[in-house]
Amino acid sequence: MKLRKSREFRKGRIEIIPMIDVMFFLLATFMLASLSMQNLNALSVNLPQGQAEQLTSRQPVTLTLTRDRHIFINKTAVTLDNLASTLRPLMGSDGDLIVSADNDAPQGLVVSAMLQARTAGAQHFLIAVKHGG
Repeated sequence: MKLRKSREFRKGRIEIIPMIDVMFFLLATFMLASLSMQNLNALSVNLPQGQAEQLTSRQPVTLTLTRDRHIFINKTAVTLDNLASTLRPLMGSDGDLIVSADNDAPQGLVVSAMLQARTAGAQHFLIAVKHGG
């Protein structure tokens, strides 16, 4: 008769499947967290194509003009008449303003809005373009 020891020694194993599940969960969590941390102040418009450097400003102010003649500062709707008074308190010390005009927006409206922004304190206009590569 063979007596069994009260304690059997088994070789340890690392289960890889649960570790893969945890890694995919962490990847998805960090991807969603990074997307929610982005500051998106612009509306979606059909931008013209061009080459430009990436913007490194912290809190940019965006002037958006749509094809149907709507004007937005960040995501706030404004008119051409009250654009300067709405924009003035938002302008920082650097005077940078991102102009995100739809490719089909009337050119006269874009120029008029930029002139109103100039009176509000905008010194540098950064034109948003779609990267054509």
